[in-house]
Amino acid sequence: MILFYQPLLLEFIHKLFGTNYQSHVSEIVTQTKTLIQRYLTGLAIEALLVAILNIGALLALGIDYAILLGIIGALLNVIPYIGGIVAVALPMMVALATKSTAWYAVYVLVSYYFIQLIDNNYIVPKIVASKVKINAFFSIIAVIAGNALWGIAGMFLSIPLLAIVKLIFDHIEPLKPWGYLLGDTMPSTLKIKPIRLKWIKKKLL
Repeated sequence: MILFYQPLLLEFIHKLFGTNYQSHVSEIVTQTKTLIQRYLTGLAIEALLVAILNIGALLALGIDYAILLGIIGALLNVIPYIGGIVAVALPMMVALATKSTAWYAVYVLVSYYFIQLIDNNYIVPKIVASKVKINAFFSIIAVIAGNALWGIAGMFLSIPLLAIVKLIFDHIEPLKPWGYLLGDTMPSTLKIKPIRLKWIKKKLL
């Protein structure tokens, strides 16, 4: 419905602000659309790569329903921080139910752990994180809040919605500190210059 009523919503946003801010509003709307498109593209590429890695690991271990479990795991992995836990739990349960030894579940856990290392240290920083600059602390809060409000759908939508909020904050002068707080740019370490003893004596005297 949001996609269907997109023209109405955009026109409402333009009417909400005065004519003096129309160019600024148009810039924010354009950047928001670009941000969401790039973010969704990054997620799709990440899901595809993780699915290939999952399926390859499960097939190598001989786990039943490897293709299905690999795809489900990749889709769940899109949910930040929480989806990965559920993604590894499913093939582990299948391994426990279908294999003669519990070691296969351990092998699945180790395999998914290495896949997560690849995902978190290479795929996400290079593909997804470059699209949305949100720090991990507020990402976790947004995912938990999204789950509380809208369930699974809220967990999927929490990060792009938070990215939109940050983008708006970055374009409004009084709200720029809040946009900076949501971002992942760490400030440089403040260096305190040593105070000269002679200057202290002079001030005391």
